[in-house]
Amino acid sequence: MMIKKIIQIALFTFLLLVATNNVFAQDASVSEQAKQKATNDPDAQLKETLYKKYKKEVQSYDKKEFDALFFEFFKKQKDASLTLTQEEFYTYTIKIAIYSEKLGLLYKDQKEDSQRTKKEWFDKSYSDYLNSKK
Repeated sequence: MMIKKIIQIALFTFLLLVATNNVFAQDASVSEQAKQKATNDPDAQLKETLYKKYKKEVQSYDKKEFDALFFEFFKKQKDASLTLTQEEFYTYTIKIAIYSEKLGLLYKDQKEDSQRTKKEWFDKSYSDYLNSKK
């Protein structure tokens, strides 16, 4: 009985360490990506700040909350009488990127697609958005 408890505690500790290591490795990876893009993207710092600000919030979204966010963004984007501010635009795109990342973590077989989708949303440009409004 005592050995069973010790094995359970050891297994739990091991799993906790592995999970913690994966989380920190992903955060470092995102920071590295941001640093690489910083030279090419003038808005990289704002995107990184928004990513850090909204990561936990968006990872708790369910499908219904994400769908509402997604459709709200496209409705506002297509509204000719409305122009999103730079921060509003990037808040939507970064939140969508974070949710894409979440799907890759949940569904390992879709990890590559979700990473590609995340990158596409991260690469959205406010200047391109403004040009589309003209």
